Amino acid sequence: MTIKTGEGPDIRSSRLAQEEYSKNFGDIHPPLASHEAYVEADRCYFCYDAPCTVACPTSIDIPMFIRQISADNVKGAAKTIFEENILGGMCARVCPTETLCEQACVRQEAEGKPVKIGLLQRYATDHLLEEGDKVFERAALTGRKIAVVGAGPAGLSCAHRLAMHGHDVTVYDARKKAGGLNEYGIAAYKSVDNFAQREVEFLLSIGGITLELGKGLGKDLSLAELRQKYDAVFLGMGLAGVNALRAEGEDLEGVVDAVSYISDLRQSKDLSVLPVGRKVVVIGGGMTAVDAAVQSKLLGAEEVTILYRRGKEQMNASEYEQDLAQTKGVTIRHWVKPNRLIGVNGKVSAIECEYTENTSGSLKGTGETFTLNADMVFKAIGQNFIAAPLNGSAEVVELESGRIRVGEDRRTSLGDVWAGGDCIAGGEDLTVAAVEDGKVAAEAINAFLNA
Repeated sequence: MTIKTGEGPDIRSSRLAQEEYSKNFGDIHPPLASHEAYVEADRCYFCYDAPCTVACPTSIDIPMFIRQISADNVKGAAKTIFEENILGGMCARVCPTETLCEQACVRQEAEGKPVKIGLLQRYATDHLLEEGDKVFERAALTGRKIAVVGAGPAGLSCAHRLAMHGHDVTVYDARKKAGGLNEYGIAAYKSVDNFAQREVEFLLSIGGITLELGKGLGKDLSLAELRQKYDAVFLGMGLAGVNALRAEGEDLEGVVDAVSYISDLRQSKDLSVLPVGRKVVVIGGGMTAVDAAVQSKLLGAEEVTILYRRGKEQMNASEYEQDLAQTKGVTIRHWVKPNRLIGVNGKVSAIECEYTENTSGSLKGTGETFTLNADMVFKAIGQNFIAAPLNGSAEVVELESGRIRVGEDRRTSLGDVWAGGDCIAGGEDLTVAAVEDGKVAAEAINAFLNA
């Protein structure tokens, strides 16, 4: 992605002193020290019915790993986590624990202050990754081969579980690095010190997994070829398409896809060279919108505004993320939608906005408008699945609501093809949900191969 700079709207790099970038993009959640971890672990009631475990999409035995921390068995705690969620280190950083396990915590209901499950999970998993201990062994080799398309959370989770069962797995991905959204799609301050790649290396250490990077489905390989060459195929392709605003002026210079911008930021070795506007507007209400807005502010933007067409409660971004944005100086305006983007000499300079309202369950514009100056606008209104790469097979993968239709075991309409993550119908935009999809599919594939 290239953003041109010059006269007109103020989009430029190096808005801050060099040392400010390191400070602004430091770890947003500093890890717990040992004493802090033991004190926090002692707050757990170790509930028998464990509502926190029920609330975890990967069903980690949370009371067990917290008890292991209390007993100074940190390696055992990490193993308990990784057995259910092989990307438990990243999930501890990016998972919205405040709306999942921590919201279900008994102390949350009683005191309004849950056990800090996410930070305890990070404490345990970081310890094991730093020690470099090997905790998983492969079963006897089966001679079976599986292809995984997509090296994101779903694909990597599936590959690791299949390798544990003794199968050989080849993971294909169109990008130059493995990790998917963990590497390219989350805010830089949530995953520092190249953690995504260190976790990938840990996952691959089990053996039996081969990465084929820079190879995309529909371009370098076809589903028909993979089905011929391998005993089973897993599709973890994610969402490659970006939803359009469908507003006048969308093609003006300075109107940027938020996902691509975040990717560029994550891969940048020097944040000072990344251009950002003085007045930035982000359109959307999810995690991507918040990540783009907060990072724009941290890069030196003076005014950053999020526009969302509905109310605070309807935003996909969690309440914590919304609060984070506001504490970083981002303004969130609800019940507003963009009507058109206004440009000067081909560059965006303002947005004409219209207030919205919910009338009998239907969102409508009120007719009342206002204009908001902007020299950079981020589109963060969601992504969509591109099905074209699936073409070319004599049999067709069936879709549902524009994504891949799967059963409970994540099997597609083709008997030897499974899928998981954002690309499937009903897929959640959560790393932890994608990990569970990959794990469930791997167990189903293993059963299929052993039938």
